[in-house]
Amino acid sequence: MSGMAHESLLRDIRHGDRVALARAITLVESTRSADRDAATALIRATLQNPGSSARIGITGIPGVGKSTLIDALGSHLIGQGRRVAVLAVDPSSTRGGGSILGDKTRMERLAGEEHAFIRPTPSGGTLGGVARRTREAMILCEAAGYDRILIETVGVGQSEAAVDQLTDLNLLLAIGGTGDSLQGIKRGIMEVADLIAINKTDGDNEQRNQRASMDLRQAIALLPPRESGHRPEVVLCSATTGMGISRLADALEGIIARDTGSGHRDLRRQGQARWWMRSAIEEALIDGFFRDERVRRMLPAMEERVNEGLISPFDAADELLKQYRRSA
Repeated sequence: MSGMAHESLLRDIRHGDRVALARAITLVESTRSADRDAATALIRATLQNPGSSARIGITGIPGVGKSTLIDALGSHLIGQGRRVAVLAVDPSSTRGGGSILGDKTRMERLAGEEHAFIRPTPSGGTLGGVARRTREAMILCEAAGYDRILIETVGVGQSEAAVDQLTDLNLLLAIGGTGDSLQGIKRGIMEVADLIAINKTDGDNEQRNQRASMDLRQAIALLPPRESGHRPEVVLCSATTGMGISRLADALEGIIARDTGSGHRDLRRQGQARWWMRSAIEEALIDGFFRDERVRRMLPAMEERVNEGLISPFDAADELLKQYRRSA
């Protein structure tokens, strides 16, 4: 993509062209080296005049109703005059790389909104369910004028730090009535939550969810506060009936206003920028290692020796790294 081409694409994005935004996100998700150069140029141009938004992570165990809640919450925010982008990170096959990409079908109301943009993105097997290029996609959505970016993660409970380095605040979804009301909620996820919503509070679940809310409040009291100095509030809601969605939206907006006013959001984003710089360095080093011609020649034989028990995995890695350093 030439300089004129990416300038034209960025101009269309800033004018709210959703097709142009989708094309740009496809570009930044590409692993082709030629596309990466074009994507880098596009992101660099975008950051010269960045958009302004609140970045909200939404996580929780599978089956907790993340997509349905996003449909209800996003529609409510649009009703309040917001423009909402959803980056829904889908689990990818670790063998074939395919992705289910079913989230959009579970957000029917939001998908029909003029001021909404939904982009299901394969996670590529990354820990924590955060797609490799989600940060760049988020920046592009901000450039398109979306002021509430909702990032739905796979919610597998691994590497929660990854989503925490993308967002201004994190909403954790939980449900009661699973035998243990805290079942499936790991300490790591709890520690990155700024707000907790107990979903599916309707019908026979109401009493169970009330008990779960009390259990969660007791657990939260034992955790250290977030960097903002606050512990997460627990709210009850039902994405299917709409109960509590307005209160949930108000709680999110309250956190956004509080952290923006205190300067915590800016400090958080500065720390995230440093984290992403280091992440980019690690990614480039790993990519360079596996592209190195000497490493590529040695790797199959070294893997065979490891398979046969002739060398330990650690000694094999050390030998390959030595060869890489010599050729670098």
